Amino acid sequence: MTEGIILKGIGGFYYVDTPEGLIECKARGKFRKTVGKPIVGDRVQLEVQPDGTGYLMNIAPRRNSLIRPAVANLDLVVAVASAAPPVTDPFLIDKVTAIAVHKEITPLVVINKTDADAGDELYETYRKSGIEVLRVSARTGEGIDALRERICGKVSAFAGNSGVGKSSVLNRLDSSFGAEVGAISDRIGRGRHTTRHVELHPIEGGGYIADTPGFSSFETEQMDLVLARDLEYAFPEFAPYLGQCRFTGCAHVKEKGCAILAAVENGEIAKTRHESYVKLYESVKDLKEWELTKGGTR
Repeated sequence: MTEGIILKGIGGFYYVDTPEGLIECKARGKFRKTVGKPIVGDRVQLEVQPDGTGYLMNIAPRRNSLIRPAVANLDLVVAVASAAPPVTDPFLIDKVTAIAVHKEITPLVVINKTDADAGDELYETYRKSGIEVLRVSARTGEGIDALRERICGKVSAFAGNSGVGKSSVLNRLDSSFGAEVGAISDRIGRGRHTTRHVELHPIEGGGYIADTPGFSSFETEQMDLVLARDLEYAFPEFAPYLGQCRFTGCAHVKEKGCAILAAVENGEIAKTRHESYVKLYESVKDLKEWELTKGGTR
């Protein structure tokens, strides 16, 4: 039995990276009925046939998974942002990091274009929040080695709004990624649904970067959602204040005696972070759990 990771799945065929190379596989009919549909990022066992193709026989337990984009076992979600034009809306960063924290995936904020604007305010906001943050310049190469070291051996998904330089960062990280990634935003089209498939790209030095349509371009309506009851736990800096509000079941929006609101007022929690929390809370407060299983649509 050979082990590997699913890099791509198209039309019932799965392409698995193994020590023996890339193997085209199908899932056993019985296997699909008992375990569910395999997705990109799954760690699998396969049986190789004499013709070099294979059959998926087993999926290892998933450490995490996203519905949209459909990908499993992510180690990092990297939100690429910029304080230089076009300036990234903090809400976009906060939605991505909230989903990552909720799914028990490590979030990493990368501030690009530091040669034009160091992004001090953004840096301090995420440093104080407990979310890891790095500063880079795809143009000068500043900070790229540190980012490359951080993602080495990991499975990472990158997100970034149009013009932030996400593709340039990826090109700096791995020269072989450039030709494929360079036109991602053009192929997707902003605000337009795409049928392109999620795919993992092996990177120099070990590890994979997920090419995730929609997620890559911050089309946040296509992402997983976090139920209102779980949202307070998706903001790490809220943790010391949870359970200290005057009233049980406090929503931390505008209630009297709210410890979170007091921390915002005292400068212990960044105002922009709380504003993002409120915006997310208002968008999901009426959402039911069964709606999440349909891909997060309402």
